[in-house]
Amino acid sequence: MKRLLIAGLVVSLLQACQSGKKETKVLSVQDSIPVVAAPKLSAAEKKKYHDLVAGFLNATLLRGSFNGSILVAKNGVPVYENYVGFKNIKTRDTMRAETSLQIASTSKPFTAAAILRLVQEKKLGLNDPISKFFPLFPYPDISVKMLLNHRSGLPNYLYYMEDGGWVRNTPASNTDVLATLMNWQPAKAYRPDAHFNYCNTNYVLLALIVEKVSGISFPQYMKSTFFEPFGMTNTYIVTQHDSAKLTPSYDGYGKEWPLDFSDGPYGDKNVYSTPRDLLNWDQAWYRGAVINQDLVDSTFMAYSNERPGTHNYGLGWRLLNMPNGKTVTYHNGKWHGFNSAFARLTDERVTIIILSNKFNRNVYFTARKMYDLFGNYGGKHEEQE
Repeated sequence: MKRLLIAGLVVSLLQACQSGKKETKVLSVQDSIPVVAAPKLSAAEKKKYHDLVAGFLNATLLRGSFNGSILVAKNGVPVYENYVGFKNIKTRDTMRAETSLQIASTSKPFTAAAILRLVQEKKLGLNDPISKFFPLFPYPDISVKMLLNHRSGLPNYLYYMEDGGWVRNTPASNTDVLATLMNWQPAKAYRPDAHFNYCNTNYVLLALIVEKVSGISFPQYMKSTFFEPFGMTNTYIVTQHDSAKLTPSYDGYGKEWPLDFSDGPYGDKNVYSTPRDLLNWDQAWYRGAVINQDLVDSTFMAYSNERPGTHNYGLGWRLLNMPNGKTVTYHNGKWHGFNSAFARLTDERVTIIILSNKFNRNVYFTARKMYDLFGNYGGKHEEQE
């Protein structure tokens, strides 16, 4: 394996600039998201939606070998909630409402929100170059915004590190990813800002920027800024040192999925959460508690229009822009045996959350088809993972 010159170089680059916290002024959110309190559901309405969702799921996802948790809410009120199977298949620990599962790339909206909160506090700018934070960063003309909307053109560490000689079972960290970029200088996938190219490296670097600017670890920043204030009591970010306590994931046959070097970095993944906590996260956006209005507008703007179509990407969120004017803001995830679907139908104020720790691609198809239970979303379009 290639030896990384981490000592001194990366450590010095990651010395945090301590700065005092500024009070966050919360404004209303963008026009496409309701700013008034949603009407309460009557008992009859709640039953109607429950029966609608239950009937659909019983005929689709739950007919198979689904193992995980499901929550569907209307106006912030859960109308369907179900916990199926086991947290640990070997020990037969039951899946519960408090069981935290890896949400994989559904973590990316959290990382984006952390960056945008720091932008709101004027501690960094969307157009700041990455070299501002890491002076020896060898790829010029890449900005924070390009990391957020996946237009940086950087290579994906999930592939180049192993190809470059990193031993698969040797743990890696965010710092290691930065070091390999600096020392190995793998070829870019594309010219910066040429077009959209989904890449986990972008969000590993964003987590490092949060640490550099805030002066605290990324897991601690997320806990104090979002998880605790929003009542997300079963949500946390794991590091490579937490592997012994993690909820395992399984392939489609129930075989436990082994960890490897790529399980260490966070920002691109490694948020563990529950459907109830994710509903709290969803509702925080409706309250305008995450970021201010102008940044919300930027977050849900489409940045990748090279090819016309319904699918696009904002700042940390996937967008489904329907021809009839409807928009779904969502982000799915897939990591080892974990599958996650998290979608917000803001016109109907519906939230759809499905998490699984036993590989099941039907999670995505099911979530997508469920949109049409609540509105006209032309069900033939499939979401991106």
